[in-house]
Amino acid sequence: MLVQIALIAYAVAAGFVSAGFIGSLYQLLTDSPPKFTLAADTLITGVSSAFVCIFAGPFIIMRQAIRGRLIERRPLGWLAASTAIASGWSLCLGILVIDFALAVNGAIA
Repeated sequence: MLVQIALIAYAVAAGFVSAGFIGSLYQLLTDSPPKFTLAADTLITGVSSAFVCIFAGPFIIMRQAIRGRLIERRPLGWLAASTAIASGWSLCLGILVIDFALAVNGAIA
């Protein structure tokens, strides 16, 4: 039981880290924070904005939740619900990232 909890915590952490990395990389390249908007000017911008929305989603949710709590004085329940949603999303993203890393490791070795 403890091993499963540790694996879930590791997957959630891997998801948060990868979402933060992609969100920060997006912000570095565009000088604007990532948002849940789809820019469909060209095919490349549409695919890249969808990629950012999917893979940086937990980062976007938590940034907005913390900002809403500190600046807009939203209730603590709002922050807790946002954290739960971002954690679930990070779990799925972390499993995907770990599976990808294991597949790359298996292909190289």
